[in-house]
Amino acid sequence: MTELARLVITAGEPAGIGPDVVLGALQSSYHAHIAVVGDLHVLEQRASTLGMDLNFTRLSSEAVPPHAPGTVSVYHTPCASPVQPGVLDVSNAEHVMQTLRTSIQALKSKRFDAVVTAPVQKSVINDSGMSFTGHTEFFSQQFGCEDAVMLLVNDGLRVALATTHLPLRDVPDAITQESLLRKLDIINNGLLQLYGIDRPRIAMLGLNPHAGENGHLGREEIDVIVPARDEAVRRGIDVTAPIPADTAFTSKEVLEADVVLAMFHDQGLPVLKARGFGSSVNITLGLPTIRTSVDHGTALDLAATGQASCESMQAAINEALICSRNLRSRTQR
Repeated sequence: MTELARLVITAGEPAGIGPDVVLGALQSSYHAHIAVVGDLHVLEQRASTLGMDLNFTRLSSEAVPPHAPGTVSVYHTPCASPVQPGVLDVSNAEHVMQTLRTSIQALKSKRFDAVVTAPVQKSVINDSGMSFTGHTEFFSQQFGCEDAVMLLVNDGLRVALATTHLPLRDVPDAITQESLLRKLDIINNGLLQLYGIDRPRIAMLGLNPHAGENGHLGREEIDVIVPARDEAVRRGIDVTAPIPADTAFTSKEVLEADVVLAMFHDQGLPVLKARGFGSSVNITLGLPTIRTSVDHGTALDLAATGQASCESMQAAINEALICSRNLRSRTQR
């Protein structure tokens, strides 16, 4: 009998829709052991407000039962202050960070195969005095990774990012030959390990309009991106020369690719989210574990209203299970 995957889910910002979408998603069936890291009382109250008939269990040991629809197994991590849906409270920022640390420790100890993260509010974490740019960067730092790659996927498209949460004026300086080679290697290895694609086809976008127009609209393609691409090809990675971003998603190269590498956050993600917002999944490549997440934010105005869709959380859970099975299959060969 196939061993069940073990997933840990962080409940996200307690004043946002994180609890809503986690609870909504866990009403479905999954072939896995699933534990939630969050405030048990907040989750119970949110379920009551939303009219969800769920069975909660407070976990007191490492043993997590197999998931059954409507059951929620919780590693209780208390908030510092009472939670009012839709209203941020800086005193609860430490609670959010502790849920992430708890999940990371559980992954490092090999008690879980993957983590699925609900959305957090970066602004309130930073307002509390803690520096936080995003899950991708935080997990990368906590696992001691030199680099990581943000990959978003939906039914029709995969988009990876050369840079993540940076001001636009900082993007060109962050893109170097060395950083691009690391990203390309992580993407190539990630699609091999997590999706079983033996030689992933990577379509790489240019940074500047018209991919620099032979240097007339910027020299990053000539000086950085093409040399990095040429070296990657020498290393056996299947990656295109930089494609102009404005027409890339109608091009043969992208249509035939396994993944698109965009140079910055808002270059590739608007296209992907236009094709499948609310059902896409965020995956962090380059970690020694599997991490997936929803494709949306905390949506404070929807918290506890019953209007938040759990479709992306369901997709994130299922994607984590797919990646776990593929990785286990490769390591057992």
